[in-house]
Amino acid sequence: MFKMNLNKNTVLLGVAAVGIIITGFLIYASQNPNQLPFLKLGASLSNDEIAKKSLDYLNKSVLSGGAQAELVGISEESGVVKVKIKIGTTEYDSYATKDGKLLFPQAFTMESGSTAAAQQPGQNNQPSPKNIEEAKANLKKSDSPIIEAYVVSRCPFGLQMQRVMADVIQNIPELAKNMKVRYMGSVSGNTITAMHGEAEAKENLRQICVREDQPAKYWNYVSCQMKTGDTAGCEKSTGINSTQMNSCISDTNRGVAYAKKDFDLNTKYNIQGSPTLILGDSQISEFDFGGRSSQALKIIACAAFNSEPGYCSKTLNTAEAAASFSETYANSGSSGSSGNSGANGANCAPAQ
Repeated sequence: MFKMNLNKNTVLLGVAAVGIIITGFLIYASQNPNQLPFLKLGASLSNDEIAKKSLDYLNKSVLSGGAQAELVGISEESGVVKVKIKIGTTEYDSYATKDGKLLFPQAFTMESGSTAAAQQPGQNNQPSPKNIEEAKANLKKSDSPIIEAYVVSRCPFGLQMQRVMADVIQNIPELAKNMKVRYMGSVSGNTITAMHGEAEAKENLRQICVREDQPAKYWNYVSCQMKTGDTAGCEKSTGINSTQMNSCISDTNRGVAYAKKDFDLNTKYNIQGSPTLILGDSQISEFDFGGRSSQALKIIACAAFNSEPGYCSKTLNTAEAAASFSETYANSGSSGSSGNSGANGANCAPAQ
């Protein structure tokens, strides 16, 4: 008589082997459903069905009768369905599982060094499409709205906001008349002061004089300055009339007087940090609209019109702009990001 001698270890190894075989089979079946038609592990929807279901859910349950989401495109990415939608003039990427049961408003890349859409550290407060639409509806509107950014010229985050404004104006020149940079500081005697010292105060005054006396050259000069801070080189490369600028700086009835108007407005609006945005006599937060990106600032500017101009349909850069001096609009690795400033609202504030 044949006798099999089984011990505990043999049984456990056998069970483990069977488990591995079954697991492998199930994985293969899930990834190759057409090869095993007799085994259906779960119903998958077509991409079109997923897109329709996503839009229906957003319009009925999230936007709830307000602005409507429209489909822009569908694709597959990393095993999920990417559904690109448009709400108003703004586009968003959402992601859904292939069974159409889960919808994600944002994705995070976990690949080191990836430049795919990703949220940077500190960007965990990205507003939802519904939040952005509500923020837009709450803006004060006019026929010719003006966004004023209060900054100082050597604050990393002030430079970040100037970079955002410059990018908006470069891509939509019509909005130049709707954006203005003002400066923070104070006047002591006939000298202006700034939170980061004399060098910053001098550059603030220099930029104020260019803004007031040579306005057509202001954004070219500032765009050059924010790269490396090369004052002399930027004056030359952007065609600044140095004689005219130096005359403004030395004439207290011009340079200091221009600056004092900015500083008086600092007091009026209780400006506490660089940058601070003012629209229609009220402080607003760029983070309610997507952060410090040219797309977010464009959303603010365009939503503030009584009747939104046609050029507002253009989608701008959703990446957060680089802070401090930078040769490029965005830091390496943040291209395509749709999140807030890495500092999530960080600014430069005077010592208390």
